[in-house]
Amino acid sequence: MNTGSSPQVGQIVRILKGKDAGEAAVVIAVVDSRFVYIADGDKRKFDGPKKKNIGHLELIPFISSEVVNSLEETGRVTNGKLRFAVMKYGSPAGISADEKGD
Repeated sequence: MNTGSSPQVGQIVRILKGKDAGEAAVVIAVVDSRFVYIADGDKRKFDGPKKKNIGHLELIPFISSEVVNSLEETGRVTNGKLRFAVMKYGSPAGISADEKGD
């Protein structure tokens, strides 16, 4: 039963694995059932998105309509809109990369 676990363009995700763990980002493209491209408009720009395994992401039940509309209309989205979507969804998880401890 795989309902609800497929990411959608414009959806906010939290990165669980990798050097960006704990950060939030926006799905800007779905490659297949296992991979998506994500960007946050800040460290990860729209033009240099990160390909991530869906298993390494926590899907947040929030889709940014601004991102979806922009991608539908022009095929791209500004980094500002990505930053706004990430910010609007919520602050970074309680832990940032530099306070993870050992």
